[in-house]
Amino acid sequence: MTARLDAAELLRAAEAATGLHDYGDPTLPERFAAAADHLNALGLDADGVRSAEGVCRWLLTSRLEFIEDRNRYPTGDETIAAPMFVTGEPRSGTTLMHALMAVDPHARALRFWEVMYPSPPPGLATADDPRRAHADADWREINAKLPKWLHSHPYNDMLGDGLPEDERTWAFDFRVMTPTAWWRVPMQSLVGGLATDPAAQYRLHKAMLQQLQYRRPRKYWVLKGFHGFRLKELFEEYPDATLVWLHRDPVQVAASRTMMMADIAEGMAGDVDLHALAKMHLELTRAGVANTMSNPMVDDPRILHVRYTDFIADPIATVRRYYRFAGRQVTPDAEVAMRDYLANNRGDRYGKFRYSTQLLVDIGENLDALHTEFRPFRERFGVEIENRG
Repeated sequence: MTARLDAAELLRAAEAATGLHDYGDPTLPERFAAAADHLNALGLDADGVRSAEGVCRWLLTSRLEFIEDRNRYPTGDETIAAPMFVTGEPRSGTTLMHALMAVDPHARALRFWEVMYPSPPPGLATADDPRRAHADADWREINAKLPKWLHSHPYNDMLGDGLPEDERTWAFDFRVMTPTAWWRVPMQSLVGGLATDPAAQYRLHKAMLQQLQYRRPRKYWVLKGFHGFRLKELFEEYPDATLVWLHRDPVQVAASRTMMMADIAEGMAGDVDLHALAKMHLELTRAGVANTMSNPMVDDPRILHVRYTDFIADPIATVRRYYRFAGRQVTPDAEVAMRDYLANNRGDRYGKFRYSTQLLVDIGENLDALHTEFRPFRERFGVEIENRG
């Protein structure tokens, strides 16, 4: 008999292990059951099912403990004032932009150890709290299993102190299945196909920020995620937020994101169909560009649009420009920290990340036709064709 996940039993086990029953959302068990159905459809062997069960127990118990904290402590009273967000298509410089802002001593960013192990509120943690060590161990395991990911994303060497995307706060909501939650399971990352509710997702995101801010020195939040399709809900939850949006040549975006995701998928699931991935990520890039061109909120005055090439040419000047836009300033000590980060964190420190637009040709695309297709986008945002492989 094929091994399968039993969603109802896993929910019961998490509740028995914690003595808790409140998930903070009555629809959570239904979403978890849908995620379990997805995993069962993968045809995992017995070892794969055991690994998936372990991840499910971790996420479910973490969810129960997080909601119990919210019931026990007044974390919901925390004000998240004027958060600063970075967004853009994958491979458009958003992670580096966020990393520079995160070293600002006056700012606070999400850290992997916090979102992986959010309970109890970090502001109540003692000196011997084991969560940082647990997250460091998790990340050593991730880097050992997905070594090629360091080529495209060298920031993974920050281990538990690394900088998660905002979407990672939804891992225990079973709306996304990202590698940093599911790396032990032989599956490709699933970022579509699960039930989504952007308004509910941003409420949960805010609850996470409140949890992590509680009883800690007040700093402003600097955050990063793929928010382009959820602008309405983002600004409804954070009406005083600002957003910097980096824009890059879509042809380069499609080729680069394909190779990055191929490296991740290879580490998690083994052999990958590179051409199928290229077709999928070209379509995802097209969808992102179409949304950017059609969503009226793209012109919201709280959004600053920046060209990737301008950012790469002068990262500090770009950060300074965004801070001015947001009504803040890069203080001298923040600039020193940012320049130190750039000097000591070369992007190729684990080897050169290599990708080529030839991959798009290999799946039957014509590069000149793609450039023509994306011309309206490039003209709107001043994005030039990148002359590279």
